[in-house]
Amino acid sequence: MIAIIDYKAGNLTSVSRALDHLGYENQITDETKTILNAERVIFPGVGAAKATMENLQDRSLDDVLLKFYNTGKPMLGICIGIQILFEHSEEEDTRCLGLLSGHVKKYPAHNRLKVPQIGWNEVRQVRQHQIFEGIPNPAHFYFVNSYFPVPNNAETIIGKTTYGLEFCSAISHNNLIATQFHLEKSGRVGLKMLDNFLKM
Repeated sequence: MIAIIDYKAGNLTSVSRALDHLGYENQITDETKTILNAERVIFPGVGAAKATMENLQDRSLDDVLLKFYNTGKPMLGICIGIQILFEHSEEEDTRCLGLLSGHVKKYPAHNRLKVPQIGWNEVRQVRQHQIFEGIPNPAHFYFVNSYFPVPNNAETIIGKTTYGLEFCSAISHNNLIATQFHLEKSGRVGLKMLDNFLKM
């Protein structure tokens, strides 16, 4: 069973429907036992870093996510789910989970670019990884973000995207995979990447 972390954010049902389409049993849950017993965990959603961390902490889900990560079982973050993995976000000066060394920055003011970035953009694979099996390089995915992750360890970066500047859009570290783009909203290639994760 695949556990989708329920921290009262939006977009959770879209991920659940994508997993249903792929034929994987899944449950949107905030129950510690269910999460820790799951084969895999997905942490998706949209929203602000501070509100996300507060919702996680109110339900002790920050500790549950750390415990699950330490089991070594596969874990996937999507959108806000990549940002809160790092140590700190500029968004409301938020301390995050700290699973990855680095921080999250806001896009700089740019006359020709709208913030947030909303829409399709190109992801370039900069390191081979099984999550990209069968995915063209480059490929287009759907983004909704005003902030972007800046890992301290460049070796964790497996995908990059340009929106005014080049930024990290996909990471891998041990049993952890995360994307700034929305796999569940990215059509065939997004579903393929989800399926790759679920077969890891």
